[in-house]
Order: sequence, then C-alpha cells, then structure tokens
Amino acid sequence: MSTAAPTSRTSIRPRRILIFLAILIGFLFFFGVPWELPPSLRDAGMSALSRANIAHLAKSREEPAPLPKVDEIFGLLHMVTEDVVDRALSEVEDLDPSQPIDMTVYAGYEKVDWTKTVKKLNEIYPVVVFSKSYCPFSRRAKKLLETYNIRPPPKIIEVDLRRDSVIIKSILSRLTQHHTFPNILIRGQSIGGSDELQALHAQRHLTKVLEKAGAVVQKDGSGK
Repeated sequence: MSTAAPTSRTSIRPRRILIFLAILIGFLFFFGVPWELPPSLRDAGMSALSRANIAHLAKSREEPAPLPKVDEIFGLLHMVTEDVVDRALSEVEDLDPSQPIDMTVYAGYEKVDWTKTVKKLNEIYPVVVFSKSYCPFSRRAKKLLETYNIRPPPKIIEVDLRRDSVIIKSILSRLTQHHTFPNILIRGQSIGGSDELQALHAQRHLTKVLEKAGAVVQKDGSGK
C-alpha cells in the first residue's frame, strides 16, 4: 500500500501557516505600524506615506469634496439683482420663507458657481438697499447714500414693486433679524435701516464702512 497521501496532506499544513503569517505581517505592516518612504525616495520629490495618508487618499476617491457653504442671503441677492431674468419666489410651489431655502431655488434653471457668484456680487453690488418705494424712511436712507456718490452705486430693490414682496420680507427678517424697511446690506451683511445709517453718518463712520466694503466714496457725505 502507498503512504504518499498522508505525507502530501501534512506538507500542506505548514504552507497554510506560512500564508496566514504572511497576510498577518502585511496587515500589521500597513495598518499597525506607521511607515513612510525611504529618505532617498522622499528626496526625489515623493511625499511621505503613512496610514493616515492612505486612509485619506482612499476616502477622497470614494467621497467627492464638499462644496463650500454659501450664506443663503447671497442666493437672494443673486436672484433680485438680475436685470434679465424676471423671477419671483411667489411662483415656487410649497415654499416656506420662514425656513431655510435651498440655493437651487434662487438659481432657478441656471447652473450657478456660488463661490464665483458671491465674489461677483460683492464687487458689483457691495451696497444693496431693500426699500419700499412709498416708505419715508427708505427715501431718507437713499437720499443720504446719494450724497456720498458711491461707486459702484447702491443697488436699490423696491420690494413693494415685486410680485413676491411678502416672501422677500419674510426671508430678509429671518436672515438679517431686521424686520422693517429699508434693510441695508453691505457685502451680504445687514447694517440695519435708516436710523442705523444716519447714526454711522453722524459719527463719521459711514465712509470707512463703505470703503472697507470695496466701494469708492467720491464725496464726504455732506454733498460737497
């Protein structure tokens, strides 16, 4: 009788043990001990690798980088400062202005790069006044700003002349915590209304605030 079969089976066991040990050592090498490339390779311009590097690379391939967060107020500014597209939020179904609104609502059918849009808005319209055409406080604020001869000039949004005036008022109240008109925004930040504007003027701070926003003040505010 042949005895080759038992000898073959016994020779397989050490091989399995060696394979298992090799896998275990490889696992510990990559995930159990920090490591990096030899200095000669690093000097050649290759960056160091480690467990954290590998994990980060693997994750970056699996998940797209998150888009930078843009304040909702710039979505509203983008929509209301457009002169070509006549868009009204009142036409959006099931819109609740008391809750955060997705930026795609403000973009409509456009594909908007919000990072570039925010930069453009701040450059072209550093000062935006949400006004009501019949409001004496709004008229007072607009008249004061005219005396400064700002360049670029303030963008005036007459909210009462829009179909979505009630919705815009609600959104402005939520985003700026200022509930009346005018509502004056400088680079997307509300400074308040007519009283706050007049106070900055009286304290001789308004020119500095406007220039810090990137606007050019061509007069001293007194009309001279």
